[in-house]
Amino acid sequence: MVLKKIAVVFGGDPHKREIEKLSEIVDIINSYEAAFEALSDEQLKAKTDEFKARLEDGETLDDLLPEAFAVVREAGKRTIGLRHYDIQMIGGMTLHKGRIAEMRTGEGKTLVGTLPVYLNAITGRGVHVVTVNDYLSRRDARWMAPIYQFLGLSVGVLQMATRTENGKKAFLIDLSKENAREDLHQLNLVDRAEAYKADIVYGTNSEFGFDYLRDNLTMSLA
Repeated sequence: MVLKKIAVVFGGDPHKREIEKLSEIVDIINSYEAAFEALSDEQLKAKTDEFKARLEDGETLDDLLPEAFAVVREAGKRTIGLRHYDIQMIGGMTLHKGRIAEMRTGEGKTLVGTLPVYLNAITGRGVHVVTVNDYLSRRDARWMAPIYQFLGLSVGVLQMATRTENGKKAFLIDLSKENAREDLHQLNLVDRAEAYKADIVYGTNSEFGFDYLRDNLTMSLA
């Protein structure tokens, strides 16, 4: 508390200053909305390839962030009928910076995640989205997949072995696949390695963690 008071006296509240900086970027994001609304679906989808090309030409993710976030917002409106609010844009930028964003219940944490996830997925290096249980991994992946797939990105889901058939333990999202079972609806059963090839992979911390340990396990001291 004392340090916070000192910060306020000598330069103001650091959190408030950070929010003000991010709000300026939100204004830039908002400035693209009308132009992106006027794009056809094909033109909006083409933005992903454009961003990838610009990365190869030397631009950074931070350079692309305002346009990329605006593209995700427009894709969300067209696919799942949800528009990212300004406060969600701030949450997305916070996550992109590798920081923790605390949000109240109902403020749209799942939707917020689509912003930095898309931005980082266009690098081609893959993005892992960590949830707290298998159900949320399936739910969130299926819920947000229309946005990602509209923009040309694939989505995978990791599950515990006991929740899948034949021990494959992983799925790729297929929005056209119908199944009466909730745990298989819109999901194609695949080998775990194939799921990891998706641009975006949802799973629990334990699934990602144990996969890392299995991949790096050595059987000898040599």
